[in-house]
Amino acid sequence: MLFESARISFRKMTLEDIPIYHSWRNDLEVMRTTLPMLDLHTFESTTDFVTQVILGSPTSKSYLILEKETQKPIGITSLVHIDPKNRNAECIIDIGEKAYWGKGFGKEALKLLLDYAFLEMNLHRVSLRVFSFNENATSLYEKLGFKHEGRSRQAIFREGKWHDILHMGILQEEW
Repeated sequence: MLFESARISFRKMTLEDIPIYHSWRNDLEVMRTTLPMLDLHTFESTTDFVTQVILGSPTSKSYLILEKETQKPIGITSLVHIDPKNRNAECIIDIGEKAYWGKGFGKEALKLLLDYAFLEMNLHRVSLRVFSFNENATSLYEKLGFKHEGRSRQAIFREGKWHDILHMGILQEEW
């Protein structure tokens, strides 16, 4: 099926999902590899973010990643900055439940998202950005066929050091 694989399924995020997303957004270990600036968020600011950015943007599609057997939300994945004229989008993935890290759930989710992007939305190109210190994610993206397209040198200051942001992309014909 389109929005499910062997172990996971996708569903649209709703306002009822704000508490789980808020818990991920305030877990600094989860957000360490995601947000350009770590901070703690109020429930109100998370609600505003979800309603305006995740649910309210006409140029994005976001899905909760559910562990199929239990229907437990384990993360979120999105296509953002969707440009229908040029058939481009940027993808984002966060596995918020740490018990699911390193078990292939991110790879499974990204495969579903890319199938949707290329086989249903008919996008030509999907890009992403990843912090240079996130070697596990970079390796996953390379295995899925993403190519290195550039880097923003010393663009993020994390844990007392400067790090690059890597720019990667994959074309429909490469998928």
